[in-house]
Formats: sequence, structure tokens, C-alpha cells
Amino acid sequence: MTDNIKTPLQRLRLTNPVHLLAVGLGSGLIHPAPGTWGSLAGLLLGILFMQMMPLKIFIIFTAVCFLLGCYLCQKTSDDMGIHDHGAIVWDEFVGIWIVQIGLVGLFAEHWIIGNVLAFVLFRLFDIWKPFPIKYFDQKLESGFGIMVDDVLAAGYAVLAYFLMSFVV
Repeated sequence: MTDNIKTPLQRLRLTNPVHLLAVGLGSGLIHPAPGTWGSLAGLLLGILFMQMMPLKIFIIFTAVCFLLGCYLCQKTSDDMGIHDHGAIVWDEFVGIWIVQIGLVGLFAEHWIIGNVLAFVLFRLFDIWKPFPIKYFDQKLESGFGIMVDDVLAAGYAVLAYFLMSFVV
């Protein structure tokens, strides 16, 4: 079988650490809704990481993962032959971690509620893609473009939580 006949998923190699990380350790291969499964896997890892490291270290770790993600997502997209394939969920990992960082105060006493809220709000904005998320998602065809729309969705999720906290 030639490489031209293979589907994007057939070009993926889970033995390749770049591909394995880009598909969220395999969570992006779960159907339906790979982005939701990737976000859930990222949420669970975020809970674990936040227990293992101080907040400042987790923030630095998340920033490094964003930079790494620009490479991982671009390389995997190139290897799969399609930009931002649904199986690529490293961006969801980083996005949910940003929301977890933003809502860390809520997690202290009510960590289950805080994490459920982080997940729901992040998925809402990641799927909805209000302006300018949809613009960047459509216009930036690079690893950075794959990553930045989830960072913006995370920002919207944190902002929405804080706006709701003033109203309620």
C-alpha cells in the first residue's frame, strides 16, 4: 500500500512519541468526540499534576507544553497529511490545564465541582468557537494555529467563570 492511499489515521504511528503525545496518549483516537475525550484525559492528568507539583511549576510546565505542542501538532498534521485532524488533542490537554490554573482557587475546597466546571466551560468554548477563536482556527494553518484556538477557548472559559461568580 502506498503512502498516497493511506488514510490520515493509517499514517499515524503510536510508536512515534510525537504522534503519541499529539493524540493525547491515544485519547484522541476514541470516537465519537475525540476532542471531548482528549479534554477529559487532559483534565485527569491536570488533576494528577496539580497534586504532584507546586502551582508555579505547573504553570511553567503548561507553558512549555504549549510550545512543545506547536511542534507536536504541526509534525503530526504533516505526517497525517491533514491540518488539525480531530485525533490531535494535545491542544485540548494544554487548554484544559490553562482553565485548571485559572480556576485553582475554586479547586482548593471544591476540587470536584471546580474540575467539572473547568471541563464543561472549556468544552463549551472549544466547540462553540466565538470570535476571534473561529477566525484563528480557520486562518492559522500551523502548529501554533492548532494550539492557539484552545488557549483562547481556555481564556473564555476562565473569563466566563469569573463573570458568573459576580452574578451568582
